Amino acid sequence: MGIFQALLANRPLVCASVAWLLAQASKFILYSLIERQINWRRLWGSGGMPSSHTAFTLALTGAVGLSEGFQTTAFAISFALMLIVIYDAMGVRYETGKQGAVLNQILNELFVQGKPLTDERLKELVGHSPVEVLGGALTGVVALLIFYL
Repeated sequence: MGIFQALLANRPLVCASVAWLLAQASKFILYSLIERQINWRRLWGSGGMPSSHTAFTLALTGAVGLSEGFQTTAFAISFALMLIVIYDAMGVRYETGKQGAVLNQILNELFVQGKPLTDERLKELVGHSPVEVLGGALTGVVALLIFYL
């Protein structure tokens, strides 16, 4: 069996990947509806509702537990990874996004006053609010239900 076939046969990995795809597609659709414009970067970009990182890791963790058992080392590793990813998404990356917004405001004020430092915009949408993480968790649960019911 080739590597590609082996990856496709790995149910937890496929389940997690489907959860990520569902989250990214939902993010693109929600953004398009709310902002009334299409932004193709929302298909692959980080940040926003729902959290694709949370969806991926929650679906992976649930699928590993259902496939191999909740008492296994593989489940424990996946669970720990999930907690780290969610903490990072809501904590460090969310704060980084807030800092990016403040720095962009400073840059805009400098441009208005005629004192440009740079025209490079910092990325503000890098983390997730708790609601966005909850949306990602629900997306992960939907992927689990699709694969394991």
